[in-house]
Amino acid sequence: MPAEGAIGDPRTLFDPPAETVWLEIGFGGGEHLAAQAEAHPAIGLIGCEPFVNGIVSALGHVARRGLANVRLWPDDARLLLDRLPAGSLDRIFVLFPDPWPKARHHKRRLIAPATLDRLAEIMADRAELRLATDDASYLAWMLEHVTAHPAFAWTARRPADWRERPPDWPATRYEAKARKAGRAPAFLRLERRPRK
Repeated sequence: MPAEGAIGDPRTLFDPPAETVWLEIGFGGGEHLAAQAEAHPAIGLIGCEPFVNGIVSALGHVARRGLANVRLWPDDARLLLDRLPAGSLDRIFVLFPDPWPKARHHKRRLIAPATLDRLAEIMADRAELRLATDDASYLAWMLEHVTAHPAFAWTARRPADWRERPPDWPATRYEAKARKAGRAPAFLRLERRPRK
């Protein structure tokens, strides 16, 4: 992927060009990214992860499965978000981000007004934002910020809509780790409201 400057239509980063493009911010070991890519071969998936071990693991998943529809951004996601054009993504995943639990570190949380503004800009109308966390304080923070943001509508209609992982949402090792430790993950799905 280009390291500098604006990225044109991200569908053209793939050969053949992707029908649509999804983004996973902080893909960890790449299990979820690879599973989504394998299940949706016509969709281009971009994964952002600054940690070398995660990139190496994801590359292994991609190679073993022979996936041609994955591109990796080995740096801070915000640098990529600034390069993507408006309305260019149809789904974004932010799964089990670092909760930065100490109050003095809350400014480092990814789910914050400035990031949500940028996500709203690069998401197409009716695109989906998927968030997951096993940290109760971060869940409250996420809900406070995404439900207050005018561009996003929380799609939950009943408790199971956020307490249970949807069938088309592959499990991650972070989810398994949380469950083993007795923490119940939450799975939030939000829709990008249409622009007026």
